Amino acid sequence: MTQQEPPKIEFPCPNYPIKVIGQAGEGFVDLVIEIIQKHAPDLDTSIITTQPSRNGRFLSVRLKITATGADQLAAIHQDLKDTGKVQMVI
Repeated sequence: MTQQEPPKIEFPCPNYPIKVIGQAGEGFVDLVIEIIQKHAPDLDTSIITTQPSRNGRFLSVRLKITATGADQLAAIHQDLKDTGKVQMVI
């Protein structure tokens, strides 16, 4: 069986979806927005959605950015993970 290559993203990529999952708590959404805006200043905060986990321990934050390159996406991922409050970035 041959392994398929992941699809290539053409940059800039408008409406690139990002989902951030972390410990629910005061300020988590603001923290995510602050980090994303550092790398994607044109973030439209009006389309951000959140959803708590079933037991309320975690919160997912969904947003879309205009991705400008792989380096930008890697930096966003690293900065989010470095907070210690983010469990997963999809």
